[in-house]
Amino acid sequence: MAYVAVMGHGTVGSGVVEVLRKNKDSIEKKAGESIILKKILDRRSFPDLPYSDLFTTDAEEILNDDEIQVIVEVMGGVEPAYTYVKRALSSGKHVVTSNKELVAEHGAELLRLARDRDVNFFFEASVGGGIPIIRPLNQCLAANEISEIIGILNGTTNYILTQMRLHGKTFEQALKDAQEKGYAESDPSNDIDGYDAARKIAILASIAFNRAVSYRDVYTEGISTITRLDMIYADEMDYAIKLIAMCKDMGDKLMARVSPLMIPKSSPLATVDDAFNAILVRGDVIGDVMFYGMGAGKLPTASAVVADVIDAVKHLKTRKKEVWADSEGYPVMDINDVKSRYFIRAAYKDRSDAVNAVRELFGDVNLVFCNDPIVKDEFGFISDEEPESMLNDKMAILSDNDAVSAVINRIRVEDNL
Repeated sequence: MAYVAVMGHGTVGSGVVEVLRKNKDSIEKKAGESIILKKILDRRSFPDLPYSDLFTTDAEEILNDDEIQVIVEVMGGVEPAYTYVKRALSSGKHVVTSNKELVAEHGAELLRLARDRDVNFFFEASVGGGIPIIRPLNQCLAANEISEIIGILNGTTNYILTQMRLHGKTFEQALKDAQEKGYAESDPSNDIDGYDAARKIAILASIAFNRAVSYRDVYTEGISTITRLDMIYADEMDYAIKLIAMCKDMGDKLMARVSPLMIPKSSPLATVDDAFNAILVRGDVIGDVMFYGMGAGKLPTASAVVADVIDAVKHLKTRKKEVWADSEGYPVMDINDVKSRYFIRAAYKDRSDAVNAVRELFGDVNLVFCNDPIVKDEFGFISDEEPESMLNDKMAILSDNDAVSAVINRIRVEDNL
């Protein structure tokens, strides 16, 4: 018999309780033990729920209860989650979490603590919601040397970009729609500025390369600068624009970046629409493997959390080895040193002179004059691959040219996806 407590009864927490109750028999068969949900921590009371007697507002009732063996932390945020999880592990309790902020900030430390106390710290649901990715990286793909991970890791931004591409909405219109549907928070900055995806790719990189990667070192751009005109250009060139998080082993350093990216429509990632997520892993033995599904939401995320609960119950007396805990930090490349290709839009005062200026700086690039009637006095082009510092210097020179009224936007381009 295993006693479990849940900290947090919001969207994910209520989903975890629902799954534990609804699928109790099958879950216990898989775990090999009876699972008793003993306590639920929340600052609110839920008198109308059939399990209202399980609620407490006092974390000490869970942390000091020697009978509770597994704690599920689904509160979100760093504090007080970090304090509670650290205390739980220190007292010999197994912990399961979906909290990406917590794992990105303190994952290495908490894994070391779990090792020292001979307990488990599981966090499958912290990346990709219901998509299994942590366990496959640790187990199923363990025979591979991972070279690269590329993913659509944020459902909110993917939904917004889908609405802009397929339905002609502006960024502002698509964001409002996402908020009305519950995909975006009232303050959406964590999603649209790319920070959510940066935390997730840092977690994946730390596991894939067995060296700790700080999300603060991941170069991060959001999608707020993407316009309907960018979508029109991309469509004409047979590209789609996605917010892509990626990390690539460069030998002595890691390339890690979150940014809008133009990718070919033939790429499997280009067909991932709405609030779905997808993660492409490249291994030296298996090649490309893609994981696809709902990256967030009550029950998809709860599915991954409960799977970790089952694993924790199955290993109450043993610790499963996880990578990352003993690793040294992995230095991340300065974005200025990363070689990239840019799609650049330039507005002109004099078309012929502007074209000449572009070709003097960027070489014999193909120019794109968009046929859409709303596009006026501008053109686009895709640069050759160069270090980003050089590309940015060239754009600065171009913007100062008398024939060019503005460099309107630049979006990175990747064809090998």
